[in-house]
This record gives sequence, C-alpha cells and structure tokens, in this order.
Amino acid sequence: MSVYTTVTESELTAWLADYSLGQLLELQGIASGIENTNYFVTTRNGRFVLTLFEKLNADELPFYLNLMAHLARHGIPCPAPVANRHNQFLGILKDKPACIVSRLNGKSTTTPSRTHCAAMGEMLAQMHIAGMSFSQVMPNPRGAAWRSRTMPKVLPFLAAEQAALLSSEIALHAQQSKSALPQGLIHADLFRDNVLMNDDSIGGLIDFYFACTDALLYDVAITVNDWCINSDCLLDADRTQAFLRAYHAVRPFDESERAAWPMMLRLAALRFWLSRLFDLHLPRDGELIHAHDPGHFERILKNHIATRQALWL
Repeated sequence: MSVYTTVTESELTAWLADYSLGQLLELQGIASGIENTNYFVTTRNGRFVLTLFEKLNADELPFYLNLMAHLARHGIPCPAPVANRHNQFLGILKDKPACIVSRLNGKSTTTPSRTHCAAMGEMLAQMHIAGMSFSQVMPNPRGAAWRSRTMPKVLPFLAAEQAALLSSEIALHAQQSKSALPQGLIHADLFRDNVLMNDDSIGGLIDFYFACTDALLYDVAITVNDWCINSDCLLDADRTQAFLRAYHAVRPFDESERAAWPMMLRLAALRFWLSRLFDLHLPRDGELIHAHDPGHFERILKNHIATRQALWL
C-alpha cells in the first residue's frame, strides 16, 4: 500500500458525497506496500480505508470486492466494501477505479510467536472453507505465464549465479502442476503486514488484491514462508508445526498435499523473489514507495533447496 496518486481533502469530500459516511474528518496516506494508492479515512460515521487501483482495471475489480463482501458475511474478519448510493462498491476517483472499505482494529506483528502462528493457521483454514461457497473464479495472475514473462525483464540486473538460479527454478516449476491438489480461493499475500493482531488473536485480514483461484496449499506455503521464518531464513520448527497443526484441525491436509509441500515452499519463495526483483529494479514513480528486499526470498529459496526435506506435521 503506497501513495502514487495524491488525493486532497476537497477532492475526497466531493467523492464521498455519493456515500452515506458523514463528514470527512481526516485523510492520511498509507506508506507501505507497493501495488495501490491507499489512505486512512476518518469520517463522522467511522474509520475506513480508501484504495485507488493503480494496476487493476474496473473489469477485474468486482471479483476482489465481491470476495471480501462474501468472506465478511461468512465471519472472516476482512474489510467490508462500502456501497455508494447506486449500490455499487466501485467508483472513480482521480480517473482511477476506487473503493472504500471498513477499517479493522489491530496491528501487524513483526515477531510472531508460536501462538500467533497457530491463530494464523486456523484463520487461513477458515478463510479457505468460507471461500468454497464463493462462485466467482480468478486464475492466478502471478502464475507460470507471469513468471516466464517477468524473468527476462530482471535477468540483466542479476549476477550470473542469481540468473542461473532464477532461470532453473522457473524452468523446474513450469514442468510442475498444482491442478491435482485441492483448489479454492486463496489470499496469496498473507504476510504479517497484511494481518492485524489483537494480542494473540486475529483482528483482520487485509489487502485481498492478489486473491485468486489456486491450490490451497500454495496459500499455506506463502504464509508459512513469512510467519514461520527465522532471521537465518530457515523455517522455525516450533512455529511451523503450530501453524500446520492448527490449519489441519480445521481443513485436514490430504496425502497429495503432504507430497507437494517441499516444492510448494520453493514455488512460494520464487514468486516473491521474482516480484521483489521486478519492483526493485523496475519501479514505478510514486509519492511514498517502499520496495522490499528481494535478497530475503532468494535466501529462503536457497535454504528450501538445500534442506530438501521440508518440515511437516
């Protein structure tokens, strides 16, 4: 979440006239993340988050907004989109598609405990089950085609060893298929900064704009690669076990997922290494931009390759 498009209080006040949210009291840019423009908005009726979409177009966005509304109705603590007086979740602000959603309580943690990881595993499984009754489908926009398309753009910036690793991993995963694994709606970006904690419980899941239809285990791997990694970029056994056991208690893993787990961890690390390389070396202009270190996921990937036997239940 960054600020690429500047919105003034007067511009937002005019836009909010189409909503029943009361007088604007405060507007504050959110300086984290890399995909969309986001602001905290406070009105007389409550606290909200305004998003202007910098990449996604208006035709793609109903999937994400309808998904959040669906999950919120099914008890998952996620932002609930607010409809305007025309009963539409999506509007146009500064010539960009825009929406406003409820703001959740809590704050992200940088040092997740075993208890936090267990709570996250349980919540992820609950979200996957709630998503099973959502009828819309969205192929993963950061899948194999995206990897093949993006790799040539970043290779010129890499050392020979890095380029060889990236190329070999992308070729390897191009030969793999996740289609036989249990499929469903995944968040695909549930890093610690996209989860709000209230002490030891989950206060909210945010930033659903990478959500898609894919292997549920892939979502588990993405999340574990952030929540259960130590400072040496290796999985912490205790936190990983707590996460997986809590998830398994809600949505039991099957044998195909057990077999696929080591490779899924590698794929999840590869996806974020590649996207961070792209964002670092080919950034967009923005007022407040924070590019993440791609080397972090390069180290995680190398460790997953070297370890071979990934931690499981």
